[in-house]
Amino acid sequence: MFRYTKTAIAGAILAATGIAAYAAAGTDNDAATLPTTKISMSQAVTAAEQHASGRATRAELEHTKGGIAYDVEVVNGAKVVDVKVDAEKGTVISAAADQADHDDDADKPD
Repeated sequence: MFRYTKTAIAGAILAATGIAAYAAAGTDNDAATLPTTKISMSQAVTAAEQHASGRATRAELEHTKGGIAYDVEVVNGAKVVDVKVDAEKGTVISAAADQADHDDDADKPD
């Protein structure tokens, strides 16, 4: 019986190690990316607010096919707009009406 306990503990340790390694490999560290951007998040928020004529409620740095961009959610009355701002140039890359944003999981992938 002691042999089965050792086997179960060893299996649990291997599983936990594998899960931790998978989780670490799948996370993006925005803090490591931030020093490489030429504009700050506040500058990106200002550009997005001016473009969509509203107030920003959320902003995050993300990796896109075209490089690094800020994704800023701007609200103007009942209208919500997702604005992408180039992190190098500070220009608006795209802006799209956000129909139902109950959570970030509802956003389309880049």
